[in-house]
Amino acid sequence: MKLVVIVPLLLLLEVSGYAECRCFCQVTGDLDDCTCDVETIDRFNNDQLFPKLQSLLESDYFRFYKVNLNKPCPFWTASNECGLRDCAVQPCSPNEVPEGLRSAPHNKYSAEVNEQQDECEKAKHLGAVDVSLSAETREALLDWNKYDDEAERFCVVDDEESPDSQYVDLLLNPERFTGYKGPEAWQIWNSIYEENCFKPYTIKRPLNPTSFQSSPGSEARTFYSWLEGQCVEKRAFFRLVSGLHASINIHLSARYLLDDSWFQKKWGHNVSEFRQRFDSELTVGEGPKRLRNLYFLYLIELRALAKVLPFFQQSSFQLYTGRPEEDQKHKEQLLDILQLARSFPLHFDEASLFAGDEKEAAKLKEDIRLAFLNISRIMDCVGCFKCRLWGKLQTQGLGTALKILFSERQIEALPKSSNQRPSFQLSRQEIVSLFNAFGRISTSVRELKNFRVLLAEEQ
Repeated sequence: MKLVVIVPLLLLLEVSGYAECRCFCQVTGDLDDCTCDVETIDRFNNDQLFPKLQSLLESDYFRFYKVNLNKPCPFWTASNECGLRDCAVQPCSPNEVPEGLRSAPHNKYSAEVNEQQDECEKAKHLGAVDVSLSAETREALLDWNKYDDEAERFCVVDDEESPDSQYVDLLLNPERFTGYKGPEAWQIWNSIYEENCFKPYTIKRPLNPTSFQSSPGSEARTFYSWLEGQCVEKRAFFRLVSGLHASINIHLSARYLLDDSWFQKKWGHNVSEFRQRFDSELTVGEGPKRLRNLYFLYLIELRALAKVLPFFQQSSFQLYTGRPEEDQKHKEQLLDILQLARSFPLHFDEASLFAGDEKEAAKLKEDIRLAFLNISRIMDCVGCFKCRLWGKLQTQGLGTALKILFSERQIEALPKSSNQRPSFQLSRQEIVSLFNAFGRISTSVRELKNFRVLLAEEQ
């Protein structure tokens, strides 16, 4: 009699275990081109970093993001009007934004340092014979400064200075499923993958909705054979884009519109939607690869946070909102998170990138910078305003992470005195996007744990 009971129980446990891991069983162990494994990232993120980061992102400095959602698409004729209600973004009225953010200078220094610099400039000008500049010279200097800044950037960041930009409260405009899909949405991703990931048109991407070939297995073998033949830098670039795509799909599945009745809207986890995007069987083996690329993206952005710690440790840097006590508290919170990021035991080794011939490495780096710059411009072609908001923020955040990784020497050479202008700088826009973008990746890793539980409960 006992045997009759035990055998079905064992079968039930076996089926339940299979259901829980079917989408995830391949997302374990070491990651390609890394010395890290998935399990270490899960424990570190879910148990240590995720709660602290979410708390920081709720502070005023990080919740308000300045963005221009009305820029025209530079590549094709695209509609700036989305007929879906959930695509709308509600900008802030002026009195909703902390005064310190509205009045803060648009450069990289705290208010106190700006005052010091103003005094220094006045002192220099006293007694000078002629400090006036012609209009032409002044314009040339502005162009030179802009060129110097742009040469190190991986993203278009003109939103901060644009008169059409508005502050948006990210907590009141969360990233979630809006109903934006179909050919227009796929045009965005196809443009990114087909034109900006160094892939020849003759190599077909698996499960590309614009491809009508009937052999996805053969397509996948050809594609991954081509990808493995690329240098580590180009492989990494594709994996970053794929990881970002996977992360966005996890967000949409985790905050899906489950109920839209006249008296309520209910958002939550849609296991079926998640399975369609990541189940190994339903995606012809692509789902686990996408999730592994998410973990790769996590490592890259985590490494950038660890590397940029000295910039935020400068006494001249403040999270300036005009509320000194809160600002100091949040800076301490920020430094705690960066110290935690630095303590991660298995960081990605960026020294493996661009390690060949100096001239070839410089050209490859510039090619990658320009490709990512192009991707940031494509975000202005997204028809859904809420999707455009989060697409712009996350691409800018990843671009800022890449800028940090490729600025190691400038970060190491940061001046000790606040009176010196550092060669490495981050604008508030870059800082806000950097941490919020990583917050999205951290959330995706945390949501994978939730989906594992939900898949098990389904059985």
